[in-house]
Amino acid sequence: MNELNADVAALQGFLRDHPRLVVITGAGISAASGIPTYRDRAGIWQHSTPITHQEFIADASRRQRYWARSLVGWPVVRDARPNAAHLALCTLEQLGRIDLLVTQNVDRLHQRAGSARVVDLHGRVDLVRCMQCDETTSREHVQQQLLRDNPARHRAPATVRPDGDADIPAEWVESFTVPGCRKCAGVLIPDVVFFGGSIPKPRVAFCNEAIRCADAVLAIGSSLQVFSGYRFCRLATQLGKPLAIINPGNTRADSLADMKLVSNCEPLLHAVTAHLSR
Repeated sequence: MNELNADVAALQGFLRDHPRLVVITGAGISAASGIPTYRDRAGIWQHSTPITHQEFIADASRRQRYWARSLVGWPVVRDARPNAAHLALCTLEQLGRIDLLVTQNVDRLHQRAGSARVVDLHGRVDLVRCMQCDETTSREHVQQQLLRDNPARHRAPATVRPDGDADIPAEWVESFTVPGCRKCAGVLIPDVVFFGGSIPKPRVAFCNEAIRCADAVLAIGSSLQVFSGYRFCRLATQLGKPLAIINPGNTRADSLADMKLVSNCEPLLHAVTAHLSR
């Protein structure tokens, strides 16, 4: 039996023994949709240091840098499509196997695949909020304004990251024009939790309660290096709930896991849900 077949059998057994799951997903589940991951298989950071919440709030030049890079990176996230792993999790939800899907991603691909019981733990990059009046607008509306104000900036070759950020020439940032809120001209911020920011407590509490009510937790495509996701794996262990992890590389929660599967999540989840749907 090859590795994929063995993992399919193991995951089928896990689902049979624990029919009501809380699922946690990370950047790895969106890799096949063309959105790159933050870390390599060893859990090592692959990109430049991301902007922090404190930097965005306090430093206008850092905001300018963020929006200049986002102008190039946003279309990759906008145009991405759900892959077989997203669709498989939607099927599991429809079969009554997933009580809650907690995603660390901001790409909204789970919702586009049809999943309804989703918590966007770190927010959603397709919305933008004004820091002064709290008015929200679509990220695509802001994109069109950015293109009008910076017409020569959108054709740069770039390395894109999971949050729609992209590496661009430094000299482009210095003359970049950042739009303000269309209602009050205030500072715009993407509706995401930046590194160093705090996830709203009610959001965390809602996820904690779902884990308390579930039979087990399944983490997919995440190194779990960031505490925001790791905390739920730790809670599951504290509550005596089985924890399974699907990830080809190392994760922070490997020592907590009852089962670790290293197959690619796309063929693995597709095979398991195809069997359940018969």
